[in-house]
Amino acid sequence: MNEGLGADVGEGHKCQEPGLVESGLEYTHPAGKEAAAVTPTSNNEAADGYVLPEWIRELYLEDVMIQDMVLSHNLCTVLNVPHDPVALEEHFRDDDEGPVSNQGYMPYLNKFILEKVQGNFDKVEFNRMCWTLCAKKNLSKSPLLISDEDAFKVWVIFNFLSEDKYPLIIVPEEIEYLLKKITEAMGAGWQQEQFDHYKIALNTSREGLSAWELIDLIGSGQFSKGMDRQTVSMAINEVFNELILDVLKQGYMLKKGHKRKNWMERWFVLKPNIISYYVSEDLKEKKGDIILDGNCCVEALPDKDGKKCLFLIKCLDKTFEISASDKKKKQEWIQAIQSTVNLLRAGSPPPHKEARQKRKELRQKLLAEQEELERQMKELQAANENKQKELETVRKQLEAAAARAAEEEKKRLQTQVELQDRFSLELEREKMVRQKMEEQVAQKSSELEQYLQRVRELEEMYKQLQEALEVEKQARQDEETVRKLQARLLEEETAKRAELEKWHLQQQQTIQMTEAEKQELENQRMMKEQALQVAMEQLKQLELERKEALEQYEEVKKKLETAANNTKSWKDKVAHHEGLIRLIEPGSKNPHLITNWGPAAFTEAELEERQRSWKGKKATSE
Repeated sequence: MNEGLGADVGEGHKCQEPGLVESGLEYTHPAGKEAAAVTPTSNNEAADGYVLPEWIRELYLEDVMIQDMVLSHNLCTVLNVPHDPVALEEHFRDDDEGPVSNQGYMPYLNKFILEKVQGNFDKVEFNRMCWTLCAKKNLSKSPLLISDEDAFKVWVIFNFLSEDKYPLIIVPEEIEYLLKKITEAMGAGWQQEQFDHYKIALNTSREGLSAWELIDLIGSGQFSKGMDRQTVSMAINEVFNELILDVLKQGYMLKKGHKRKNWMERWFVLKPNIISYYVSEDLKEKKGDIILDGNCCVEALPDKDGKKCLFLIKCLDKTFEISASDKKKKQEWIQAIQSTVNLLRAGSPPPHKEARQKRKELRQKLLAEQEELERQMKELQAANENKQKELETVRKQLEAAAARAAEEEKKRLQTQVELQDRFSLELEREKMVRQKMEEQVAQKSSELEQYLQRVRELEEMYKQLQEALEVEKQARQDEETVRKLQARLLEEETAKRAELEKWHLQQQQTIQMTEAEKQELENQRMMKEQALQVAMEQLKQLELERKEALEQYEEVKKKLETAANNTKSWKDKVAHHEGLIRLIEPGSKNPHLITNWGPAAFTEAELEERQRSWKGKKATSE
C-alpha cells in the first residue's frame, strides 16, 4: 500500500490501513481459513503431495476470484473510488495462483484502489466494513459488558491510538490514557494503584495489547466496576466522538432562524472546522452547518426578546444567534468555539491529536534515551571488564612482588640473626676486658684522689672568691647600664609627651577653623590622629621597655646584694683562715629619686634642668 494513505485515508489508519490489517488482508486471504486450508501449491500439488483434480482447482480459483471481486467492489464503493473489474482479471491473467496469494492481491490493492483514494469518503463506514471482515473470527466468544457496537468503537479507537508498527499493539501509556478518558466520561474516580499493578503484570509478559485484548479488557469491566452497561456504553460513545469523529463539544441549544426569525431547538456538534446542527441527538436529520475559519469570531450578547444566555457567531457570509440553556453552558460554548477558531488561525491540529503526537514523541524520546543508556551501560560494562582484567593483572604482579619481597625479607632476617650472634660474642669479650681495666683504674684513682683532695679544696676556695668578685663587678656594670637606659627612655618619653601636647594644641586650633576649610582640615586631622595613635603606641612600647628596664634593674640590684653578701661571707672566711685578702666594697650611693613611673636614675640637678626644658617647650607651643 502506498505511503501517503495515512494522510489521505485518515489519522487513525497508519501508513498501511489498520482496518485492512486487522481485517486479515495483510496476512490472510479474505476467503478465510477454509480457503487457505485447500490452497494448492505450485504444480497443482496439495500440501501432502496429493495432486488435486483439475476441475476442483478451477472451481476453487473461480470462487476465490469472485470473493476478490466482491471485496474490491466494496472497497471502491466505501472509498469513493471508480471500480474497474477488468483490471482485476488483467492483473491475474498470467498468474493462476494470484488470487489466493497475498503477494498477488496486495499489489493490485495498492495500485488500483488505494492509490486512487482522495480522502472524500466516510471513514466510519470504511472502518465498519473492515470490522465486518475481521470481527467474526477474532472477537472473543465470552460474554462482555459492552455491546458489539461498543466493541466496534473500541476497535476504531485502538486503530487511532496504536503504534506505527506491525503487528499493531497499544502500549500501556495509551491504555492508561484511554481508560482514564472512559472513567472520566462515566463520572467515576480513576484507580491509579489498580492500573499500576495491571501495568506491571503486562510489562513482564509483553509490550502492549492487541485490539481484541483491549476489547476484552474494557468489556470485562475490570476498570468500570459498579457501572451498568448503559453508562459504559455512553462513556465509550463520548470518547469515540471526541477521538475519532473529532467532536469537541455537543449539546442542545436554541438557534434563531435567518428567514422567519423564530427560535428552534437544535442539537449542535462542534468539530475542528465546522459546527453542525441537527433536529435531535440521533443525528438523522441535519439542518445545516456553520463553517469555521480564522476570520470567525464569537461574542456574548445581552438578553433580549425574552431569550437569555445569548451569544453570536460571526462568519464571513452569515451571522448566527444562539441561546444556551444557562450561563455555564453559554460560557463553555463560547470558550470551545473561540479555542477552535484560535487553532484554525494557528494551523494547529485538534487538541486530542496534538496530545497523541506529543505522547508519541515523548515515548520515542524516552526510548532513544533508554537505548542510549543501554549503550552507555554496555560501554561501562566493557570498560569495567577491561578494568577487572587490568586489576587482575596488577594483582598477580603484586602477588609476585610480595613473594619476592618475602623471600628477600627472610634472607635479610637470617643475615641479621647471624650478625647479632657475632656481635654478642665480641661484646662479651669487650665487657670482660673493660671490667679488668676498670678495676685497675679504680685502684689508681683511689690513690690519686687522696693526693689531690687537699689541692682541690684550696683551688675551689680561690675560685669561689674570684667568682664572687666577678659577680659584684658585673652587677655594678649592669646597674650603670640600666641607669643610662632609664635616662634615655625618660628623655624619649618627655619628647613624645611634648609632641603629643603640640599635636593636641594643633588639633584644637584645627577644630576652630571655618567650614570652607573643614573638609581639608578633617583629612589632616585624620592623618594627625593616626600619627597620634602611632605615637601613643610608641609611648606604650616605651612604657613597656621602661618597665622591663626597671625589672632588669631590680634583678641586677638583687644580684648585687647577693654578691655583696657572698663577698662579705668570703671575706670573713679568708680573714679567718689566712687574713691576706681584702675585698673591694661598693662606694657610697646618692639617694634615689622616685617619679610617677618608678625610681629615677639621675640627680636632683638633672631633674630641675629637665623640668625647665619641658616648661620652655610647652610655652613655645602655646
